[in-house]
Amino acid sequence: MTISYNWLSEYLPSTIDTHTLSTILTSIGLEVESMETYESCKGGLKGLVIGEVLQCEPHPNADKLKITQVQVGGAEPLQIVCGAANVAVGQKVVVATVGSTIYPTSGEPLTMRVAKIRGVESFGMLCAEDEIGLGSSHEGILVLPENLVPGTLASDYFGSYSDVIYEIGLTPNRMDAMSHLGVAKDVCAYLSYHQQAELRPKTPYLALPNNVLNTLPFEVTIENEKACPRYSGLSISGVTVGESPEWLKNRLQAIGLRPINNIVDVTNYVLHETGQPLHAFDAAAIAGRHIRVKNLPQDTLFVSLDGKERRLLADDLLICDNLNQPLCLAGVFGGRDSGVNPSTTSIFLESACFAAVGIRKTSVKHGLRTDAATRFEKGVDISNTVSVLHRAAQLILQVAGGSISSPTIDVYPIPKARTQVTLTYAYLTKLSGKKYAPQSVSNLFSVLGFEIVAQNDDQITVAVPFCKPDISLPADLVEEVIRIDGLDNIAIPTTISISPSVEALTVKDALREKIATYLVGKGFNEIFTNSITNSKYFTPEVIAHSVSMLNSLSADLDVMRPSILETGLECLSYNINRRISNLQFFEFGKTYHAKATANYYEVEHLAMYITGNNHEDGWRNKQVPQDFFSAKGYAEAVLALCGIADASFTQTNSEHALTLTIATKKQQLGTIVQVGKQKLAGFDIKQSVYFIDFDYEALLQAATRKKITYKEVPKFPVVQRDLALVIDQSITYATIEASIQKAKLDKLQAVRLFDVFENDKLGINKKSVAINFSFLDESKTLTDKETDSMMQTLIAIFEKDLEAIIRK
Repeated sequence: MTISYNWLSEYLPSTIDTHTLSTILTSIGLEVESMETYESCKGGLKGLVIGEVLQCEPHPNADKLKITQVQVGGAEPLQIVCGAANVAVGQKVVVATVGSTIYPTSGEPLTMRVAKIRGVESFGMLCAEDEIGLGSSHEGILVLPENLVPGTLASDYFGSYSDVIYEIGLTPNRMDAMSHLGVAKDVCAYLSYHQQAELRPKTPYLALPNNVLNTLPFEVTIENEKACPRYSGLSISGVTVGESPEWLKNRLQAIGLRPINNIVDVTNYVLHETGQPLHAFDAAAIAGRHIRVKNLPQDTLFVSLDGKERRLLADDLLICDNLNQPLCLAGVFGGRDSGVNPSTTSIFLESACFAAVGIRKTSVKHGLRTDAATRFEKGVDISNTVSVLHRAAQLILQVAGGSISSPTIDVYPIPKARTQVTLTYAYLTKLSGKKYAPQSVSNLFSVLGFEIVAQNDDQITVAVPFCKPDISLPADLVEEVIRIDGLDNIAIPTTISISPSVEALTVKDALREKIATYLVGKGFNEIFTNSITNSKYFTPEVIAHSVSMLNSLSADLDVMRPSILETGLECLSYNINRRISNLQFFEFGKTYHAKATANYYEVEHLAMYITGNNHEDGWRNKQVPQDFFSAKGYAEAVLALCGIADASFTQTNSEHALTLTIATKKQQLGTIVQVGKQKLAGFDIKQSVYFIDFDYEALLQAATRKKITYKEVPKFPVVQRDLALVIDQSITYATIEASIQKAKLDKLQAVRLFDVFENDKLGINKKSVAINFSFLDESKTLTDKETDSMMQTLIAIFEKDLEAIIRK
């Protein structure tokens, strides 16, 4: 929210310096995010004066230069070398004296110094309008009226306007502070409370005379009372549409608005003054002088003020004429054919209250984020429409002439009752930690616009003003008191007593905590990525079963993520682009899917992302790149942590370089992926990335099916045997494992692959794998004969199933 210091000060009972005012605003919850000086002409024309050219002679050393003598109000005239073709004796001109700084319309500022130009000293500069920021013309120096007195300050003649502009960070509930009067009300409440005096903002509202002639009558019909609970208006005849006066243009430009014409500028001025949006219609464009507030059929065409033809929705609220022709998108945007234009002589001025939800939907769907829509969607003061209407009408009469030509029309079918809230002083003390005097609280509420319904020594009941729709509970009133007192004035207690609640973790949370602790110990960092992502990451087939955003705030965030990989890759890319290339991340997050329209479901994931080296290069250890087996090892470790021993890994086809599916006999648990180069290129990642994706609910189910059992530590030794097999290169280790399981050897405790060797001497497309087998009998020590028998069983299976040759 942009607030002008000069404008705000008009409503305050006394002048407050800019920095003190900034402190007060922040203290009462209107945080000042920035405070900047505004100048209608940059630099404020400081150091620039009006001069009179007394002499003008050709430069002896330059054909296009002239030597002038210019009187600027001093004892002696200044000698200035000028290159403008239009300079002449007797002219009144703008002079930039030595030491002054000029700010061109385009280009860098320039500070005047004594200069020697082609051998002749020059003590200043005669200025063109673009050289001092007053326009864009550079055809010659700026020639002023002859009646000006030399030495007059340029800022006095041109009327340079300066102000201090505050940018206030408003919370969404503070619609009451979306205007200069709203902010002034809060400042007055602060001053009243701390000065123990009842101070109120100066009101700009004045009632219109009662003896108004009804020469241009209008009628208003509200056909959708839910979407428009109140509509006020009046007509003004004999206006002259033209440029606004300087004071009005300065006010609007200071807060970043572009002046349009005197009628439109008044409606914008009153909007930022009071927070109530207004709209002025060309009265001649309203057929039958009848305003109808209604909805039109779906796909009705409407040409808006910007010249675009828009296809209306059935929910859009329209201001129509008696022929049901749309004049305006109610509370959002005007129409091309009904707006004020240079030939307009009569207007119908609207001040209404529209339902917030409808305005928000229309504004977002049509992409029209206007100041009016912003106010309506947060709520406006329904009790203030007529007062604001009269304020705007008076200003229009002041700047555009004319006369009121109809009585005030005010259609208010169901008057709204004020919300009443009771606050006990004991509750105020309990919640704020501070004891407040009842009379101070009563005065504070009164200055803020609350009506005191009842009060005694124990409590106070107030009727909430319509400009504060968020207040409905006693706690809301406590917030108002604390805010106006000043958040910094709440003392911090010397001791804080809390009663911590200790609750046992659920099985789901306990497993999550266990896995997270393990991964952090292994050097992983936990990340939290956005559940909303960019649809361009996915194929049309994936998007067809995704949850798209209806009202996306950004084109880059338009779909609920159907896969957790892409948001993780964004995080990896961000770090890699900042030269952090060795990364291990994990995330517990959800993906979102659609079975059919409005039939959605979520899947919770444990995702792990691995890229770069497993550690930095050191004097003892060389860095080792992460690879697919690193990822598989982390996946196996998580499975072991969950007590899942029967999971298998199966290679499957996918868009990626390599994919393994992790599954038990009953369900699929997840996948391990070496992300494909095409996918990585979309995120500008040039190094390998390995992605482990567990379905967390499936992992939890598999983990909870395993019963924890305890057994005695074995008393007997483990017997180990090594076996080297020569097999085809196409045979995977998973195939070897499957063959070992066929042997069904109860005493086989562990299997470990410890070497892989490939050489042409083994044969074409052959490799040698060396495997270690560990055997244990928990009831006795195994004999060599028993161990050899089990090894022979394995050898026979390998020879049959794998056509293996046993290396001896």
